[in-house]
Amino acid sequence: MKFDTAYSLNLDEKLSIYDVRELNFDETAAYDSDKDHFLCPNDACRAAFEAGNTLSTFNAKNVNYRRTPHFKNKSGTRHIDGCRYASNHKGAAGESDDDREDHFPSEFVLTRRTYPRKMPLAGAEGQPPQDLPEIPTTRTNASVSPSDATPDKTSVFAHPVECYVSNIDDKDKLKAMPLKIGEHTATYWAFFKKIEYLQDNKGLIYWGRIKAIKDYTNSFRIDFEKKVWLDKKPYSVNVYLSKKLIDNYRKRKAFLEQIKAAASSDQPLYCFFYGVTPELKQVPSKKNPEQTFGVFSANIENLDHLIIREAPGLG
Repeated sequence: MKFDTAYSLNLDEKLSIYDVRELNFDETAAYDSDKDHFLCPNDACRAAFEAGNTLSTFNAKNVNYRRTPHFKNKSGTRHIDGCRYASNHKGAAGESDDDREDHFPSEFVLTRRTYPRKMPLAGAEGQPPQDLPEIPTTRTNASVSPSDATPDKTSVFAHPVECYVSNIDDKDKLKAMPLKIGEHTATYWAFFKKIEYLQDNKGLIYWGRIKAIKDYTNSFRIDFEKKVWLDKKPYSVNVYLSKKLIDNYRKRKAFLEQIKAAASSDQPLYCFFYGVTPELKQVPSKKNPEQTFGVFSANIENLDHLIIREAPGLG
């Protein structure tokens, strides 16, 4: 069984698997999910067992997405009777182990979540700190409280993108699931806009297949395959990532590793971004600087809101 929320023993807080990925790559946070202990998010279930009754993670530390990240039960993980996270619990949310993300956040929060550490880090051997309060071991059949459910909001851009990509073959579902960003509310299907239709509406999540990634050593330009048609003329589309933006990014190492690998990859890759809408600009020609040509372009303002990834099924 897979699910995307668990209790972090080191942080004394419930985290989504996307939060865990954020922490692993954040150079400003001393965190390593391999040294954390993840327990059942059901408060009553967690209280019924010792701290060693842990879950495992999948795709928590891989810079590139391979399959939908998640938490899962180990072979020896125990749960109280009726816990929705038990592997044999019938009708459990997210019970399938396929590559589909079933937990759709209803709001993408633009302010990044912070993770204040409330407990000391686990030791080098990955053992829980010795001064942790005892967890009651009396088994109960307490029901799951609403707070145990997957959070309705996320500040991690990868989460709504994964929902869209992994469910692309179920348009009815995407058209039924609501998503709020800022003051704008729409369905997942309406919020994700193909790059060639960027003129239809502003303030959406734009995406498209990458034609090329230009590596300027300290900055990058992402060119899209599809063109935008305006006044019966086709215009190229690109987004630019400045040196200053990248240098100040808290996940700089992971991002550079990912984009450099993407620039040399033969696999079909897609770029998703939010926060800017490419506009038609006149750019000087390299061959003749006195001449210009039109291109739809935008400078990315927040790397937290940009993803480059494989996206099987998008075509």
